[in-house]
Amino acid sequence: MNTPNFSYHWLPFTSNRAFSTNPRLVVGAQGVHYVDADGRRVLDGISGLFCVPAGHGRPEIAAALSEQVRRLDFAPTFEFAHPDGFTLAERLARLLPAGLDRVFFVNSGSEAVETALKGALAYHRARGDAGRARFVGRERAYHGVNFGGLSVGGLAKNREMFGPGLPGVSHMRATWSAEQAFHWGQPSTGGELAEDLQRAVNLYGGTSIAAVIVEPIAGSSGGVIVPPEGYLERLAEIATAHGILLIFDEVITGFGRTGHAFASQAFGVTPDIITMAKALTNGAVPMGAVAFRRGVHDAVIAAGAGDGAEFPHGYTWSAHPLACAAALAALEIYESEGLFDRVAKLGVGFQEAVSGLKGAGPIVDIRGFGLLAGVELEPDGPIGHRGPEVLKALFASGLVARMSGDTIILAPPFVASEGEISETVDIVRAVVGAL
Repeated sequence: MNTPNFSYHWLPFTSNRAFSTNPRLVVGAQGVHYVDADGRRVLDGISGLFCVPAGHGRPEIAAALSEQVRRLDFAPTFEFAHPDGFTLAERLARLLPAGLDRVFFVNSGSEAVETALKGALAYHRARGDAGRARFVGRERAYHGVNFGGLSVGGLAKNREMFGPGLPGVSHMRATWSAEQAFHWGQPSTGGELAEDLQRAVNLYGGTSIAAVIVEPIAGSSGGVIVPPEGYLERLAEIATAHGILLIFDEVITGFGRTGHAFASQAFGVTPDIITMAKALTNGAVPMGAVAFRRGVHDAVIAAGAGDGAEFPHGYTWSAHPLACAAALAALEIYESEGLFDRVAKLGVGFQEAVSGLKGAGPIVDIRGFGLLAGVELEPDGPIGHRGPEVLKALFASGLVARMSGDTIILAPPFVASEGEISETVDIVRAVVGAL
């Protein structure tokens, strides 16, 4: 293929200058492999940035999209609608925790977080409690790149270029500590850090806080931090006691990554709001959604006056017909092939293989849950300095992975074989062992 001119396309979260001298182009994908510009098959060790758990090139999704674009390519959802949006919302309600069955469609995880935050504000205002305008986030959290998500997120590198963000946002501490190193699953220490929410209540007043937002597992950008035992339960207790809405950002953990449809079910804690995206369409079309507890939705609707919009918020592409078609086809694949249950089975071997990397090189921690793992490397200078070179070496060795600072993130597709998971880990072992 002809090499494209790299001058015009401004890549996100990428060193564009470095990329132009060492480009990593993919031109095709099938199953659990990409094809690079040289025709080489490269293992997808990150499920297409957590988006493609059922594997690439699914003919069922392609057929659904082809049929849909011929029947209805676009329909406005401002004062109009199309049937598939309602069908998909009902289908999602059957997967979600009981009571979270009012679904608002967006186009990305960032938009899902923005919608969740605005929905929380709308709920309190609808109940005559407009003084609740504060949010509580968490350090090392990633909630997208819109100003709302950036503000409640806790990654300095994502924030420092763009100013202070939203006012009235405070942050709890991240739950990882050195004593948890090389612990797979939920650590037994750190649960007391949930009391940081109570500290915020004590400092600002519980009646000033609209919502607290956390990732059940701090995923890609956080480096895969699994919640300590009792942590999420205690957050829910404190939030409920003070009328604070609890938001789970499940953009990464939604749709089976933990062996359950949602991580809230894996950990047995039901929030008031769940955000989702990525795997909703198996990556075929951009789409996200927010599930609200029925009482939150009903309060906002009931407070509306006349025929005006009760929630003046939304996007041109919300519930796009092609996205709905892809999502319905993806959900059918997940169910018919039992892929969420498959995660629980593959997760045992995945844990053993990844945990076996200990001692293979400058590895200072290995942690994970389900089919999600973080392999943290010892820095060789400023944090994140060695990450880009490791990413390039992994790709050169035949693996697409994700780096968060100096942490290698692995999240294989649910359809990967045990042999392909072993191959993924073997590549990591060879690259890390050469550092």
